[in-house]
Parts: sequence; structure tokens; C-alpha cells
Amino acid sequence: MASSFDQYQKRKLISSYFSVVISIGLVLFLLGCLGLLVLNAKKLADHFREQVVVTIYLNDTAKKVEVNQLQKSLAMADYTKEATYVSKEEAAQIVKSDIGEDFMEFLGTNPLQNSIDIYLKADYVTNETLDNITSELSNKAFIEDIKYDNDLVEMMNNNVKKITFWVLVLSALFTLIAVLLINSSIRLAVYSKRFIIKTMQMVGATKRFIRKPFVLKSVQLGVIGAIVALLGMGVVLYYLDRTFPELELLQQPLLIGGLFVGIFFLGIFITWISTFIATQRFLNLKTDQLYY
Repeated sequence: MASSFDQYQKRKLISSYFSVVISIGLVLFLLGCLGLLVLNAKKLADHFREQVVVTIYLNDTAKKVEVNQLQKSLAMADYTKEATYVSKEEAAQIVKSDIGEDFMEFLGTNPLQNSIDIYLKADYVTNETLDNITSELSNKAFIEDIKYDNDLVEMMNNNVKKITFWVLVLSALFTLIAVLLINSSIRLAVYSKRFIIKTMQMVGATKRFIRKPFVLKSVQLGVIGAIVALLGMGVVLYYLDRTFPELELLQQPLLIGGLFVGIFFLGIFITWISTFIATQRFLNLKTDQLYY
């Protein structure tokens, strides 16, 4: 009978520890994923900004030497990530592929122009910079027109500012929620042993002696939960890097390593401080107050 009861208590204890570990692991995992988003928010924004293309349309009378010189000067400019020459024949093939039919059969001629596509570095994708580039290049006689999506650039920059603000707000909110959830899990685990705590106190054990095993066990659970969270973060990071290699998510090993270390020690710190406060609370309660 006693053996059966002991087994029941042991299973109950293991179940309690398991639920605490899962709670800690899930909360830290979500917090870690949000941290990955914060670290890579600028990179994501830069990736989309660098998809904006400025197209310089050239006159048919433009000399090859002038075009080559312009392309080289643009490629060497501080604001340029890539400058690509697109002939009217290549442009026709692109349009044909996009619309699914040969438009030149109907027109009998190629109305498109030779052009140079400029992809700017993310920091230079602003309306002011684009206007300056347009003004500078418009003075060249062999350039017929310069086109870019002004509304898209403005909308993108405004949205990046809004997203950055809300990501920071959500980060602070999720951090607070993480602390509260882990604290609640630890408090429930300590609450179930409140009578043991009071019994030890009544037989003369010091508060430090009583707290020590509870703190050590909670820290162990925090370490296990943090490891579970880090494994989950590693899987997510690997998947994202394989799916979106152009984002180069693994090109910042120090920042990512710092985030992983931070999540690990955050799990330890929160469990330690939560257990300390919870045990201290029950140590300060009177015996009759344990029933409420």
C-alpha cells in the first residue's frame, strides 16, 4: 500500500516538474523567436528596400562608349548595390515571358528602349536620395527618362517605421508576459509544497536552508526548459535560413550567439527569483493562512 502511494506521489511529482519545464520552454521559445525577429528586422526591411529598381531609359542614339561609361560610374557610386544594362531585345523577352505572348508580332517592331536598372543600397532608398539621383542623371543628353515607383518607396519607408515601433512594443510586452507566466508556474509548484515548507520551519530549519533545495530544483528546471527553447529556436533558425537564404540570417553569429546565451540565462534568472519570492512568501505566512 505504502509502495503504491509512493509511486503515485512520484508520478505526480514528475508530472508537476514536466509541466513546469514545458511552460518555461514554450515561453522562452516564443521570446527567443521574437528576439530573432528583432535582430533581423532591419535585415528584412533592407532586403525589401533593395528590391526597388530605378530604371534609366536610354535614347537609341546613345553611343556604346557613353552607355558603358555611365554603367561603370553608376556601379561605383556609393548608393548602388547593382547596376545592370538591359538591351531592348532582352526587355522584349522579359515582357514576352510576363504576358505569355509575343507582342512584337502584332506591332511589327520593338517599341522598348535600352535601359540600365539600378538597385540601390537599403540606406539610400529614400525619396530625397532618389530625387537627387534623378536630377544628377537627367542632365545627360542620351538619357531619355528615369523611372521608379515613388509611391512604393514612400509607403515602404513609412511601414518600416511603424513595424519597427510595434516590434519593440511587442518585445517589451512579451518579455513581461514571459516573466509572469514562468513566475506563475513556479509559484504553483512551490504552493503545492507549502505545508512541507511550514513543517520544516516549525522544527527549526532556517529560511535559507529551506529555500535552498527549492531554488536549486527550480534552477535545474529552468536550465532544462531553456535548453528545450534553444533547440526549438535552432530548428526555426535553420529552417528560415534554408527557406530564405537571401536574408543571410546566419551571417551574424555573435548577435545570434548572444541571443541564445541571453535566453539561457534568462530562464535561470526568472526561475531563481520566482522561487525565492514564492518560498519567502510562504515562510512569512502563519500556519492558519496556508489554507487560504
